[in-house]
Amino acid sequence: MSRVGKHPVAIPSGVEVQMLGQTLSAKGSLGTLRLVVSNEVTAAIADGAVTIAPKNDTKHARAMWGTTRALVNNMVNGVATGFSVTLEINGVGYRAAVQGNTLNLQLGYSHEIAYPIPSDVNIVCERPTLIRVSGADRQRVGQIAAEIRAYRPPEPYKGKGIKYSTETVRRKEGKKK
Repeated sequence: MSRVGKHPVAIPSGVEVQMLGQTLSAKGSLGTLRLVVSNEVTAAIADGAVTIAPKNDTKHARAMWGTTRALVNNMVNGVATGFSVTLEINGVGYRAAVQGNTLNLQLGYSHEIAYPIPSDVNIVCERPTLIRVSGADRQRVGQIAAEIRAYRPPEPYKGKGIKYSTETVRRKEGKKK
């Protein structure tokens, strides 16, 4: 039995969830998200909650039970409150700035990196060394944060680069004489 899947997903006020065929859609203040539910599970909306149940007792159905419940929970929480990832930039001369719908990064290369900001995600630079990526879709926010971090991942000797605010960089000692 799935420990995650057996708990129903509570629908907060201000969020509208609908089931049309195999498509579950959630509409809230931050937008609309859709999820195509797997054929292995069934989804039901009752008493202000979404309940996911497996159709049969196969291993794949049990796996999709917990996975689908987690995806529905992220979808409902995303349209209600949203998700955000904070990135920190470390290094002399390294900085970021948002200009229009472009994120400009100066990361020690000979050129400036212009990252186009997608329409479904919001990127804000509160300081030149802090980038906040936020949006309704958890997967999309994490993917865009990972793409930005990949331009200059943190290195272990001086700690320079872009890192998540929750990430700790394991530092190395360097060579001796």
